[in-house]
Amino acid sequence: MPQLERKARLVLADGHEFTGRVFGAAVSIAGEVVFATGMVGYPEALTDPSFRGQILVLTYPLIGNYGVPRRAPEEALPPGFESARIQTCGLVVAALSDEYSHWSAASSLHEWLVEDGVTGITGVDTRALTKVLREGGCMPGKILVEGSPSAAVNENSPFEDINLRNLVAEVSTGEVVRYGDGRRRVVLVDCGAKNNIARSLLRRGVSVLLVPWDHDFNKEDADAIVVSNGPGDPKLAAATIDHLRVALEGERPVFGVCLGNQLVGLAAGCNTYKLAFGHRSQNQPCLEAGTKRCYITSQNHGFAIDAKTLPPDWEEWFRNANDGTNEGIRHRSKPFYTVQFHPEATPGPEDTNFLFDRFVESLA
Repeated sequence: MPQLERKARLVLADGHEFTGRVFGAAVSIAGEVVFATGMVGYPEALTDPSFRGQILVLTYPLIGNYGVPRRAPEEALPPGFESARIQTCGLVVAALSDEYSHWSAASSLHEWLVEDGVTGITGVDTRALTKVLREGGCMPGKILVEGSPSAAVNENSPFEDINLRNLVAEVSTGEVVRYGDGRRRVVLVDCGAKNNIARSLLRRGVSVLLVPWDHDFNKEDADAIVVSNGPGDPKLAAATIDHLRVALEGERPVFGVCLGNQLVGLAAGCNTYKLAFGHRSQNQPCLEAGTKRCYITSQNHGFAIDAKTLPPDWEEWFRNANDGTNEGIRHRSKPFYTVQFHPEATPGPEDTNFLFDRFVESLA
């Protein structure tokens, strides 16, 4: 375990500072500071491409106590990981566990962060930090490590708004990848796709064709299109939106998840906007339109569809029970539907996993 002797500071763009001790890679870094409220699931969360470029604050006080699972090189979609590496640029915790214990663990959280070159800071009052972010919104920040060799990030370096970068292009695959040999084929547009979206489709006997974010998927021989989750401002993924406009002129089923919800909405003519502090948790309640049914969902997003801009041939499908923001849309006559939450979970509840069943059944 790390000796936790080196000091570090988390500095926010609004001037707030929090002190602690560094673990993982002892390198000063910068990113957007966001918080997530889940009690477990840090391996899945840290490898979620939707966290690209962000410094993740975990509000649960003790982190690292069950270590990090093994990664088998021969497994294309290894369980416990939602991408091939840690996607966050930094991690902030109240207390790093000195020991870990779990039957599947192969390393400590500290060792994993060192391996992937990610900086962590422990000993931070994450409750106070979260209250700052709740009141001021998620904002740029820096982890400054005492004696850090990094010249790119220092006391005087500017705060970066990562939402000005096309983060989707940074996390998307660079090639077409095929999974499974099912009779029905689904194109999965990789805007930062979590592995469990592909796993969820494969478990239902569907083969998956993973394509880059800017690939013209309309030319692929497939039964349906799934648009994945991903990071950043959806409006910057212009190529995906353009291809979706063409897809929405046809009849082939389209299913969007998280960022995919926003991208389909933009292609349909909606507007999107940035939330003050986003939804990053495993217990977000969502109400299904026209019913009294409420589902507990896993979420990780910082942008949302403005439901007031929905065209007449589209309707809201889900709405967040906490703040009333949009959580899904669907076409009134065509097989196009999207959700803002994560039906594939990992981490989080599986209440809405049935949506994959409905989607696959629509391909028959």
